[in-house]
Amino acid sequence: MSLSRRDFLRASALAAAATTLGIGSVFNNKVLAKAGIDKEQFIQDSRGVKWHKSVCRLCGVGCGVMLGVKDGKPFGIRGDKENTINEGLLCVKGFYLNKMISAKNRLLYPMIRKNGKLTRATWDEALDLVATKFSEIRDTHGSDALAFYGSGQAETEETYVANKLFKGHIGTNNVEGNPRLCMASAVGGYISTFGADEPVGTYDDIEKCDMFLLIGSNTAEAHPVLYDRLVKRKKRNPNVKVVIIDPRKTPTNKIADLHLQVIPGYDLAIVNAIAKLLIDNGHTDEQFIKDSVNFSDGKNPITYDDYKKFLKKYTPEYAAEQCGVSPEDIKKAAKLFGEVPRVMTMWCMGVNQRVAGVFLNNLIHNLHLLTGKIGKDGCDSFSLTGQPNACGGVREGGGLSHLLPGHRVVANAQHRKEIAELWNVSPDKIQPKPGKHTVAMFDALGKDIKGMYVLCTNPAQSLPNLSKYLKGMEDAFLVVAESFHPTETTQLADVILPAAFWGEKEGVYGCTERRSQHMAQALQPMGEARWDGFILADLAKRMGYKENFEHFTSAEAIWSEYIKSTKGKDMDLTGAPYSRLKEVRGLRWPVPSVDHPGTTHRFTKGDPYFPEDKAAGRRMYFYTKPDGRAVIYARPDKGPEEKTSKEYPIALTTGRILEQWHTMTMTGQVPELVRAAPEPYVEINPDDAKDLGLSTRDKVRMVTKRGSLIVEAKVIDRPRKGTIFVPWHWPESLTNILTIDAVDPGSKEPEYKVAACRLEKV
Repeated sequence: MSLSRRDFLRASALAAAATTLGIGSVFNNKVLAKAGIDKEQFIQDSRGVKWHKSVCRLCGVGCGVMLGVKDGKPFGIRGDKENTINEGLLCVKGFYLNKMISAKNRLLYPMIRKNGKLTRATWDEALDLVATKFSEIRDTHGSDALAFYGSGQAETEETYVANKLFKGHIGTNNVEGNPRLCMASAVGGYISTFGADEPVGTYDDIEKCDMFLLIGSNTAEAHPVLYDRLVKRKKRNPNVKVVIIDPRKTPTNKIADLHLQVIPGYDLAIVNAIAKLLIDNGHTDEQFIKDSVNFSDGKNPITYDDYKKFLKKYTPEYAAEQCGVSPEDIKKAAKLFGEVPRVMTMWCMGVNQRVAGVFLNNLIHNLHLLTGKIGKDGCDSFSLTGQPNACGGVREGGGLSHLLPGHRVVANAQHRKEIAELWNVSPDKIQPKPGKHTVAMFDALGKDIKGMYVLCTNPAQSLPNLSKYLKGMEDAFLVVAESFHPTETTQLADVILPAAFWGEKEGVYGCTERRSQHMAQALQPMGEARWDGFILADLAKRMGYKENFEHFTSAEAIWSEYIKSTKGKDMDLTGAPYSRLKEVRGLRWPVPSVDHPGTTHRFTKGDPYFPEDKAAGRRMYFYTKPDGRAVIYARPDKGPEEKTSKEYPIALTTGRILEQWHTMTMTGQVPELVRAAPEPYVEINPDDAKDLGLSTRDKVRMVTKRGSLIVEAKVIDRPRKGTIFVPWHWPESLTNILTIDAVDPGSKEPEYKVAACRLEKV
């Protein structure tokens, strides 16, 4: 039977609800039949199933799931009703996690490239080859001729072992992860504004909020369970307002009270204009500003009056002209932000994946600092995370070229000394200079970088300006640890190592709200697959570093060492050992002792590191800044790197859809998800389609300076006129051939969200 997208989503939601709540508890047989569930058969099959507490493998919301296992095989998935993040609710992708475990494209044994072809090998053959080649490269060309590229999908323990091996023993800071491509600008914004990464508040603020400002975030499709919480909040309190700033209408608009549909890449002027109006209309918290805020132009301190002078040009009329929206709508947004008592701003890739991503993050924080709407119930500037452990493994665990575990940086001698002591190496072993960031790393691959280890990610599909970097992956000695094959990256590898997948391993994920959650191992790995933490530790031993890795005999042993790096830091996790994490639905740091409940709001009373003596009556004290003050930045409006032109008159932007995820190595193996979104397409505004003589299902060629693709047109009133939207999931249509690899100078994050394009009817 062929299902429409709406029918598919309805059936999947019913199935998910039925599994979550228990068959027969609320649904009759007729409804269950529509969902494709036979009640009696399900009850019969359910006998003998053991359910294991875990965390969803997909986006960064951190939904709790229960993985059912029967006879050693995955039986089903249900939402964890005890987890306060999702209270049993799952999105359509999460509901099919069990099918991803046993997907037909699972990699079941090691493979080595011989005579140009990947052939089956033993673990000893594969790891001995990697150890030998890596050692030869290190000894011949130096440690910086090697690199590691990890993932926000890897467990914290896995990233920690890789970091220890490459930075602490091989001696290279060429350690990156795909969060550089999605979260680096958010990191830069948090650190520059507050002195430390990650949000001040938590999801708890959603249920107390009076207004949600959503910028560059299709929350309904990218973070569906979080969107459901927004919907419920608005339903329970109809006075709650939702304001959206985005170049595209999305399903999130169903709850919008106001949508500022901006020209892609020009929204900084709007946020500055809102800041100006907040000041002009008396909506600032002057006492909070006096107590807790400094001002800067990005290079030097400035005064509050200097900042006001900077904002003079950012009238609603100026911003409207820059951004292509109504001045009145800008005034409405500012009025709501100023008058509503409690505001949360949420954003995602539409803000971060920009050459001015850090600037825009700073400007968002400015609004909350000006009004004092931060550090209290219902208020926060809250960045949404795209991967399940981008926060826990890469940001907290230090899995980027400039970081060390525990929110440390390689450039700080004391930080290097502390981590070197933990790793039992000389401080001189950890280089003081940051390694190459992702785009620079892949640019050097096959040249200065001779060998790379890729873990749990697919850069041969996900890198921007993709064609530029494929040859480097072919020329270098490329090792890929992956659960699935073939992918665009495994097909270029010299060695492929089969990794245990979600449910087959134990570990910790850290989600958007600073919450670390334990995942139990429920299944034995398929085939000869092994856990990534053990693979890396085994490689370390074979490269001559046995002494400092031989005690890594379990995920718990690695976690226990890792949390020592967080002691006394703003992200203290020493109160979250496995013995405790196994019993709870996560803990939100800082959590400095086993009797500490975790922290709801940072930098204020209730935060265990809030210094009452230094605060001297202040409501907030940003103790990660030298004087306890956050910074409001005078950041100029900056457009995209590549502006539209007569030759390339359309702005191309990319993103996710509800049914698919990243490069489809997982969701592309679930028939139900593939049927719902089977083919690549481009969304085209009806006015643009009319000008080009295009109709839905026509073939259209998208052309940028970097390449071209032919896909099916979908004429729909979602992108604004002059803009197209392309989902980037399908490997048969590599969207990133078109995107630009220009990076934000502060965060080194690429500008996926804006590229100049032209359309040609085929």
